[in-house]
Amino acid sequence: MSWIAWAVLGLAVVMAPAWLQAEESKPQTGSPPAAQQAPSSELSCNDKALTGSGPGFKSSQEESEAAAIEDWLKRARAIYSDADWKKTKEPKMECVKQGLYSKCFAIAIPCGTAKASAP
Repeated sequence: MSWIAWAVLGLAVVMAPAWLQAEESKPQTGSPPAAQQAPSSELSCNDKALTGSGPGFKSSQEESEAAAIEDWLKRARAIYSDADWKKTKEPKMECVKQGLYSKCFAIAIPCGTAKASAP
């Protein structure tokens, strides 16, 4: 019978840190945090993804990724004047290498709040 008591005591000692962590991670009671003000316009997204690649191969993959995003932004801002790579749906960066050079393709569905005006 005493081995059951030792097993329960051992289990309590082993589980104590997990119980304490669970208690600390519970949301605090009291007043809820202040709600952030919603933007005045809803973010809308294009129905198709755009692809940007930039010119040629670059000696650095970072440069190639930056060129691809820059080319993607030109195309996206033709649809949404406030388009940003960080405000996209399903963003992907695909790169190919040829020897020491790389070429990247930025692919994403552009989103924004302001439709671009027709030229």
